Amino acid sequence: MRIEIQGLSKRYRGGFHALRDVDLEIGSGMFGLLGPNGAGKTTLIRILVTLLKATSGRVLVDGMDIDRHRAQVRRMVSYLPQEFSRFPRLAAWEVLDYQACLRGLGRRERREGIDRLLELVGLFEVRDRQAGKLSGGMKRRLGIAQTLIGDPSILVVDEPTVGLDPQERLRFRNLLADLARGGIVILLSTHIVGDISSTCTDMALLNRGRISWRGPPAGLIDSARGRVWKVAASHAELDGLKERFAVVSTVPSVDGYEVRLVAAEPPAASAEAAAPGLEDAYLHHLQSIEPEGGSA
Repeated sequence: MRIEIQGLSKRYRGGFHALRDVDLEIGSGMFGLLGPNGAGKTTLIRILVTLLKATSGRVLVDGMDIDRHRAQVRRMVSYLPQEFSRFPRLAAWEVLDYQACLRGLGRRERREGIDRLLELVGLFEVRDRQAGKLSGGMKRRLGIAQTLIGDPSILVVDEPTVGLDPQERLRFRNLLADLARGGIVILLSTHIVGDISSTCTDMALLNRGRISWRGPPAGLIDSARGRVWKVAASHAELDGLKERFAVVSTVPSVDGYEVRLVAAEPPAASAEAAAPGLEDAYLHHLQSIEPEGGSA
């Protein structure tokens, strides 16, 4: 199973370009689409799941053009948006049963499949709890169970861990990683670097509507070597550093702060080089891209 994106562009009324000539291939496993808010990620995935049409270019799913074979592609692709509709008064199992009915599954198939999905996402023990009374993390897991009805070949999830506490975020990432090992394509769209570093072996960086980097997370990290620094700064010096450089973190110390930042050259005589992480590399890469008028 493979997604091929060729020269994809999306321009809205008024001339706003959300996407510009995007070329990308995505294969089986977990693929991360990383970018800041407003980069064009949601526009891209809405085109992929046939909810939006591109201005130009095309998308092939398993060799099929999505504009010519929309019905077939929709049977293969399942989508979990950041905000998805629920039925708060229905029990968790009833939500899945309703969705399975819409998919045309028979009663026996629904019963067996729903129990399997609830076990898979760790919700079997709360299967009779109303959906509206589930925790935020449980609701996201119920959403994943919903998308897995009908055994899709491609799963697209948009900002799935926003608003979750650290424990639920970890549980959700592990769930997606387990699903990816089953051979399906999972496209994870996020602005949270930790979602990518914890789960994805392949990724792309989308910024201002363009794919500006593609490869494994380790490759993006390598691109920032020699650009990450640790600096001891006083209270008075901290504001100046924030104005001139991309500050990754500030840790209070006895005399002020230990500052971690991204810069092409040592920001001070006392600066020490630091080994980069994915967040450092992400900020370095975004800084190195010149702004363009009229793009997202």
